Amino acid sequence: MNEPIFIFYYITAGLGIGFLAGLVGVGGGGMAVPIFAFLFSMQGIADTEVVHLALGTSMASMIITTLGSMRAHYKRKNVDSIMVIRMLSGVLVGTFCATFLASYLQGVYLAGFFSVFMLYVAYKMFRNTEHEYNPNPHGAIGNITVGSVIGSISALVSISGAGLIIPYLVQQNFEVKRAIGTSAAIGFPIALSGSLGYMFNGWENTDWSNLVLGYIYLPAMISFSVSSYLTTSLGVRCAEYFPSKVLKKIVGILCVLLSFKMLLQVLN
Repeated sequence: MNEPIFIFYYITAGLGIGFLAGLVGVGGGGMAVPIFAFLFSMQGIADTEVVHLALGTSMASMIITTLGSMRAHYKRKNVDSIMVIRMLSGVLVGTFCATFLASYLQGVYLAGFFSVFMLYVAYKMFRNTEHEYNPNPHGAIGNITVGSVIGSISALVSISGAGLIIPYLVQQNFEVKRAIGTSAAIGFPIALSGSLGYMFNGWENTDWSNLVLGYIYLPAMISFSVSSYLTTSLGVRCAEYFPSKVLKKIVGILCVLLSFKMLLQVLN
């Protein structure tokens, strides 16, 4: 299972997805899941474990990148601490509970949910929307409730939640930069809580000889995390030279392709 060539594949995937994540401002978790599932299948991992292991490993891979992003935005004072506290009250519970649910669902159902969600992301990338002032933003209870929903979805499809949190905060009358910064501060706890959930709820799947911890494959997680962290900042710098609308459409097309790839792989 631990063949050296696959470490090269994980590093290469991390370099590419890290760059793309920085380029278009998405976390990259959704793009990593089908790639991990494909590589795990090539390594001979049992079909019943592939999707769960891909979700858990992808979630754990986001810990380092989301931590770096959170620290950077705190330094720039782009974080609304009150909103972070409110949403985290729901996010952490929703994320951990969803990993518990995921451990009992068959891979084909998780893959189906993931595919549908990625198609939704693609739709949002192609849709041009103008946000108007909201005269009735949510209070604390509304923020907590939305946070729990976002946390649950994030855990089930292994994303940091930025694609859901940022539009919600903008709809709550946040300026875009502050919405992105606040989302980054929430993304790290989502990655951490989700990783712990996939580790504990998949503990019976632990195989120390193959470096599998619950539903987290450590060699893939470490290789992908380090390499993606190195190229994310490069993607951010390159984003200044490309129109955002074009970049979003590219990501939308990629989301559609990955959605169908994930579903076809599991069905086959």
